Amino acid sequence: MREPRFLVDADLAGHHSGARRVILDPGAARHAAGVLRLKAGTSIRLFDGRGAEYRAKLVSARRGEVQVELTEPVPALPEPPLAIILALGVSRGERMEFAVQKSVELGVARIVPLWTARGVVRLAPGKAEARLLRWRRIAQSACEQCGRSSVPVLEAPRTLDDWLAERPRAGSAIRLAGVGGRALACLPDPEPPVTILVGPEGGLDPTESQRVDANGFVAARLGPRTMRTETAAITGVAAVQLLWGDLGAVAAPTE
Repeated sequence: MREPRFLVDADLAGHHSGARRVILDPGAARHAAGVLRLKAGTSIRLFDGRGAEYRAKLVSARRGEVQVELTEPVPALPEPPLAIILALGVSRGERMEFAVQKSVELGVARIVPLWTARGVVRLAPGKAEARLLRWRRIAQSACEQCGRSSVPVLEAPRTLDDWLAERPRAGSAIRLAGVGGRALACLPDPEPPVTILVGPEGGLDPTESQRVDANGFVAARLGPRTMRTETAAITGVAAVQLLWGDLGAVAAPTE
């Protein structure tokens, strides 16, 4: 049986060389004790979101507090050799959450939510902050599930124009363009990092597409069918990982 994994906000290496006791964060504690009903002596894994991972033993669970004791470091799953940045037009609730979750599982390094002309979601500042926190929790949970020890950066939403003005121009940039553009598999080998831009439910409008392409993006298509925004996002990331990244690579498991 696979050991449950939990993200902790702690210096695991420092704890391992010192007292070795770690108190799980409230959310992780509720999941460990209330959902999974783990008992004292259960072996679990902890990771810090920055690449360190340790095996640990559950010591106690009472009054909502779960204590564990670090036992040994374990090899962390290496991050994909090709860094992928997913810039994604903000879409409605579950669609955006699905795209965040699955793109993290597929190995993206960074996610940039974008406000665009045809986007149907408009949030007041307070609600936007709450939505961002939820997206980050989804990204963290996806890392717990898929074995990643480093949590991708999930930036605060910004307008497409602000992002284009600020983004570094290093690497390759791809705009997923529905049925337009070149076939993705026919593009030359990219320079890292690879930025993939996906529009919202209604897609980018023509003037946005022109500005994006003038910013160094290459329009590419994924096939003959029109995809929903969340489908295009995860298909685009999966295709880039398969063509140039580590998806499908044959390697021995680390544990």
